[in-house]
Amino acid sequence: MADTVSVRELAQRAKEASRVLATFSNEQRVSALAAMAAALRAHAPEVLAANAADMEAARAKGTDAGLLDRLYLDESRVEDMAAGIESLAALPDAVGRVLEEREIACGLHLQRVSVPLGVVAMIYEARPNVTSDAAAICIRTGNACLLRGGSLAQRSCVAIAHVLAAAAEEAGCPAGSVAIIETTDRAATDELMSLHGLVDVLIPRGGAGLIRHCVEHARVPVIETGTGNCHVYVHESADFAKARAIIVNAKTQRVGVCNACESVLVDEKIAPDFLPLMLSDLADHGVKVHGDAQTLAAAVVASEARAAAAAEAGEPAPAPVDAVPATEEDWGREYLALEISVKCVSGVDEAVAHVNRYGTGHSEAIVAEDREACERFLAGVDAAAVYANASTRFTDGGQFGLGAEIGISTQKLHVRGPFAAEALTSSKYVIRGEGQTRP
Repeated sequence: MADTVSVRELAQRAKEASRVLATFSNEQRVSALAAMAAALRAHAPEVLAANAADMEAARAKGTDAGLLDRLYLDESRVEDMAAGIESLAALPDAVGRVLEEREIACGLHLQRVSVPLGVVAMIYEARPNVTSDAAAICIRTGNACLLRGGSLAQRSCVAIAHVLAAAAEEAGCPAGSVAIIETTDRAATDELMSLHGLVDVLIPRGGAGLIRHCVEHARVPVIETGTGNCHVYVHESADFAKARAIIVNAKTQRVGVCNACESVLVDEKIAPDFLPLMLSDLADHGVKVHGDAQTLAAAVVASEARAAAAAEAGEPAPAPVDAVPATEEDWGREYLALEISVKCVSGVDEAVAHVNRYGTGHSEAIVAEDREACERFLAGVDAAAVYANASTRFTDGGQFGLGAEIGISTQKLHVRGPFAAEALTSSKYVIRGEGQTRP
């Protein structure tokens, strides 16, 4: 369809659809979501077949493991997508909320009411699930969505979008409420970004290059969903077992996501005791370490301890800690792989300064039993989400009780953090009178 229909025409249809969707009741939008979730389950075989073709092509290109993990779908992940749509339906309605109400001059009754944004365009990379999340969040909030998936996931994204668009239309939504650009021509992306007056907001989700391109070239408002160079800082007061568990979870639970830990900072006062234990944990999970001099020295100690323990138990020698010298680039790198940077710091102030210099404003954590140290870190770090004694992997709309999300915003206007349903609304003033005129 979209190979024969221009991007502008798709946007025009979406604009028309958005005006109708803005008048829908909560019940109408919830009914459409129920139909979309049911359709996704019913058409799971077609979606998985499309994804299998994408996976085969991606492997043939030598795509790295992190991107393959983002791209991959199975029955469980399709079910998660459907369940995510249903979780949105169960949330309180974000549209039509009275945000402010009072009497103003001459007895006029003023309300400020939440309303849909209009046409929400999404440009994203190898994440088929974003297709489902974006479409569902938009319908939930009375917005039309125009999607542009990455070429690596194109078959999967198109299959999902077709299923959801048909289901929404059958449930009463106007044609064009959910649309996807099917051509893989990069010119289509630039055209989408130029449609001032048709596209109300553009949300890029992907690597730093994609986001930067959108910010620099778009002629429509852009909300950035930033990359995630997330840190875990281990304070001198940290409980070692707690810190080790948090780091392993934040780094290895799922590596190809923006809330995974990419850098660990360790207080130099505990480094000789803590680093060998942590590095051994990371070695057990196949993580390559890019470390400073103190970290590299601890890697030797950890490797020797691992070999000695295996010999004493009569077991084969395990692999040594895979550690290499860190470069300046490593401190700011989002690996999206089984790699991590490790640096020793002198205390909270240096940790905060390092995070604010090299972090991406996404999610940052401290592990400490010292409450004052926790509060200094939480107050000093400039990020969308800051944690004390918890994994950065919790930065997620579902985990925060917000339902499915479009992404994590790392900017400060118009939303910051998990970009979920409420963030896809604006507001308008509604004033009711009885014939008043301004004196």
